[in-house]
Amino acid sequence: GNNVKHGDLEQAMFEPSRDLDVHMASDGANLQCVDCHRAPNHQMLGKVYSVSSMNRDRSTCEQCHGTAPHPDTLLNEHTVKVACQTCHIPSYARANATKMRWDWSTAGKLRDGKPYEEHDAQGNITYASIKGTFTWATNVTPEYIWFNGTATHYLLGDQVDADRPVPMNTLFGDHDDPDARIIPVKVHRAVQPYDPGTKLVYQPKLVGTVAGDGAYWKQFDWNEAAREGMKVAGLPYSGRHGFVPTEMTWPVNHQVAPKAQSLQCNQCHTRTNSRLAGVQGVYLPGRDRNSTVDALGALALWAVGLGVVVHGLARAVSTRTRRTA
Repeated sequence: GNNVKHGDLEQAMFEPSRDLDVHMASDGANLQCVDCHRAPNHQMLGKVYSVSSMNRDRSTCEQCHGTAPHPDTLLNEHTVKVACQTCHIPSYARANATKMRWDWSTAGKLRDGKPYEEHDAQGNITYASIKGTFTWATNVTPEYIWFNGTATHYLLGDQVDADRPVPMNTLFGDHDDPDARIIPVKVHRAVQPYDPGTKLVYQPKLVGTVAGDGAYWKQFDWNEAAREGMKVAGLPYSGRHGFVPTEMTWPVNHQVAPKAQSLQCNQCHTRTNSRLAGVQGVYLPGRDRNSTVDALGALALWAVGLGVVVHGLARAVSTRTRRTA
């Protein structure tokens, strides 16, 4: 469906307004996809991090804008640790809704013995008997993480810790990594079928051609679907069915807003509702407090104040002395 996965890449981008994307708009830069996603020797630049792990053959902002795109030196200093997208994509899914959550555990409800669907006012599926409950959103504020360009992925057969959300992919990086910068991301959260006996996120058999073949979309029986699906995968199924929360992280790269809509300093450098509240490993002025820094700052202010007072008194005494003489 349109805009289901990425949140920043959808049909509205075919002919976007400048407010939606300054690069693709006909009244903006009027670019085509291949202007950035070039394909020298049939090697396409740009690969989605839901499946690709290596930091190579990427399409980057710097390939057109360079590493110092601002006339303001202070802003250019930010680009060392802050990706262009962080400030210039203040929100995503600005035209059409994107799917934020998918809960498989609610699947299987029937009406008059038959599967059914429910839709919201925009026509998005909010419930489907065969897939569960969907949550959609528009004008979504990204989450922010450190990212160095490399990732890893959950592979079928990997054991997981069900006490916390299972990362379907993990984007690597931290403040001390010279290649890492803060980027905006969409985090898709889900509840998926899970085998507590083997600790595997299992692969159910969904589609079937004949009755009784275990396909969930025919029998709506998770145990049968798990048994048949894992048999095909060549992996064990303990017979214990459950669900586990999962997360998949998608970098946000499109729907670059006009510069007047880019983030302002106080949206990050603030103690309340900072955009970067969840970004750890760095001291962010305005967001963070440090008792030593605060004490030194207070001492400096007192010293300045004391210096002004002493200087004023000295001038007053000096003036009076000259007049007396």
